[in-house]
Amino acid sequence: MQSLINSARLGETFQFLVGIDSVSKEEGEIFLEIKKILEDLGARTFIDDAGDKIGSGTGNLLGKFKGTTNAPPLMLNAHMDTVEPGRGIKPVFADGIFTSGGDTILGADDKSAIAIIFEVIRVLKENNIPYSPLEIIFTVCEEVGLLGAKNFNFSLISAKYGYSLDSAETEGLVTNAPAANRLKFVIYGKDAHAGASPEKGINAIWLASKAIADLDMGRIDDETTCNIGTIQGGTATNIVPGIVTVEGEIRSHDQKKLDNITEIMVSSFKNTIKKYTDQSIDKDLPRLKYYVEKDFPLNNIPHDHRVVTLAMEAGENLGKKMVLKKTGGGSDANIFFEKGIMTGVLGTGMQDVHTVRENIRLADMVSSAELLLEIIKLHS
Repeated sequence: MQSLINSARLGETFQFLVGIDSVSKEEGEIFLEIKKILEDLGARTFIDDAGDKIGSGTGNLLGKFKGTTNAPPLMLNAHMDTVEPGRGIKPVFADGIFTSGGDTILGADDKSAIAIIFEVIRVLKENNIPYSPLEIIFTVCEEVGLLGAKNFNFSLISAKYGYSLDSAETEGLVTNAPAANRLKFVIYGKDAHAGASPEKGINAIWLASKAIADLDMGRIDDETTCNIGTIQGGTATNIVPGIVTVEGEIRSHDQKKLDNITEIMVSSFKNTIKKYTDQSIDKDLPRLKYYVEKDFPLNNIPHDHRVVTLAMEAGENLGKKMVLKKTGGGSDANIFFEKGIMTGVLGTGMQDVHTVRENIRLADMVSSAELLLEIIKLHS
């Protein structure tokens, strides 16, 4: 069967989008272009106040298509922002593959998704294909903590399930993603001259290393990971460091494990500091302040849910061997799940994202668009 997807047009839309700078918190320009395209296609558009809350140049953008059937509304999602180096991207297309010029990212994450969504809507309208109401959420600041989704005005939509296009595999559906906590520890020691009077100091970096040494890092089990990502402290090699800041994260597909490892990390730092505070001649030193922040919640979709069976049926119709995936990363879908919107994550073919080697095959984008089109047809 000949594809209804116009691959040349899809490629042109993608090239247009990646040529617009939109690093996190600077999505204003691409917001205007996406809004114009949505309205030209017949959507009603809405902008929320997320930008004011998180310091972005714009809020989240919602496009609503009325649809032509009485099927329940379907939510679609992609994010507008990109990571650095993401300024002045000059896409190169050769041998069916898009790359950047080599000194920036490409921006396929997530502008391939935006291009695919637009192409599918164009095909629906050009071919008079029945479709349900569509509620399309284009978020800001996904790459810096899912901030757009976390601050989205969910009263604007009524869909109870849908799809986020923010993964690699075009024959995969992500149904399980972990919850994550971010942790920050600030240890206050006491500075002193490291050569003349080190005994007058309390080395904050050394104390931090003691606490970290008692922890397991990396993959804790098949559901849980733990990482210390940054350590900042000290001013010179001849000064006993009086303060150090340590930041890390924990991720798990099991909320109890997440809570348990979080408590283990916090206890390690607390116990280390208490041990040396009890021995210290300085009454209040060393001292610890710590912060635990929920980064994002679980995404855990039952495999018999309509959002799963719909994608599997669509894949089967197209001769695709769809695979249900468990990932170690978070996305807007995690936030939607917490709000009661079952959101599977589809792939667009993007590869080596967040690097200057990022690339995507046009054929994979076409394949992703075909799957999304089939999902909408079946849903409607």
